[in-house]
Amino acid sequence: MEKGAIFPLFYLPPVDYFSAILQNKDQIIIENAENFEKQTYRNRASIHSPNGKLDLIIPVIKGSKNHTKVKDVKISYDFKWQRLHLLSLQTCYRSSAYFEFYEDDLSPFYEKKWKYLFDFNEELLEMMFRFLKIKVQYGYSNEFQKDYPKHLDFRHSIHPKHSRPDNVKRYFQVFEERNGFLPNLSIADLIFNQGPQSSKYL
Repeated sequence: MEKGAIFPLFYLPPVDYFSAILQNKDQIIIENAENFEKQTYRNRASIHSPNGKLDLIIPVIKGSKNHTKVKDVKISYDFKWQRLHLLSLQTCYRSSAYFEFYEDDLSPFYEKKWKYLFDFNEELLEMMFRFLKIKVQYGYSNEFQKDYPKHLDFRHSIHPKHSRPDNVKRYFQVFEERNGFLPNLSIADLIFNQGPQSSKYL
């Protein structure tokens, strides 16, 4: 019997996330009962800027002393992070082959205000699936379990502080001549540079 897999929900997840999704796409659980973890991809995406890797971070409202479930984490709008993120994406990818093709679909995510980070990330994930032309069905954890013996657990293995193997599948990046190839950036980097061919690199 094939194992399933459990994944956290990220903001414009890295390429590795989608590679793992494709390998396990028939039996996927999305974690929605864990406590929110700081300094992860749950509210952070890494893109390729003219000066190298740039992290886009969604600010969240600080909770009480108690741990906050990831599905209950609220987005902060104390400063105009949406405008900053959209401008950063435009600046970094305006010259890429496919940015203009996807821009109109992406822009509403930086105009509408979502209350919860989980809901924002999930709708954005669904759009990335459409961009990649892949169909993925998933369920939810609904209650936290530390271990999933019958599932591959990706809740901690895909992390900004974890390095990636050298034998990654490369693709053209806009600022590669300046900064070299940067592996495992946000899926947005792959999509804006490769468009309809993106799924072949996963």
